[in-house]
Amino acid sequence: MWAFVSKHGKIFKNETNMNIKIAKTESDFIKCFEAMKALRPHLTLASFLSLIEEMKKETYTLIYIEENQMAVSVCGFRYLTTFFEGKYIYIDDLSTLPEGRGKGYAGKLFDFVVEKAKSEGLPAVHLDSGHQRFDAHRLYLNKGMKIVYHHFRLEF
Repeated sequence: MWAFVSKHGKIFKNETNMNIKIAKTESDFIKCFEAMKALRPHLTLASFLSLIEEMKKETYTLIYIEENQMAVSVCGFRYLTTFFEGKYIYIDDLSTLPEGRGKGYAGKLFDFVVEKAKSEGLPAVHLDSGHQRFDAHRLYLNKGMKIVYHHFRLEF
């Protein structure tokens, strides 16, 4: 069960038995690596640990749900501020191990981030998703998200 208090004193709780944890230590991050690698197969453990240290400096937070001492689903998010929307939460990563899919883990992590944003009075939660990730899109659309942008990239 998780709970947090909004800046206005409202308490938000997860009443399910899915225990959402915040990764804080290197051993927590190592525990999350395989679930992250399911989404980001190019990562090695060394690159993951190195990048996470840099990303934490940019407000990146990694939350997870574990089953049998292993993180089966992870969600990484950060705060961004733009002229268009002001401050909001951006979900960088939302991944579940294949054997953990279909159990509602990703949805619970997503809900946690949404409730966190609402409790802080933020206007929105954003994420980008690869065009081929149909199962992920179904989750996002079922959670009420809308497709509102095209994301462009210039590679070097």
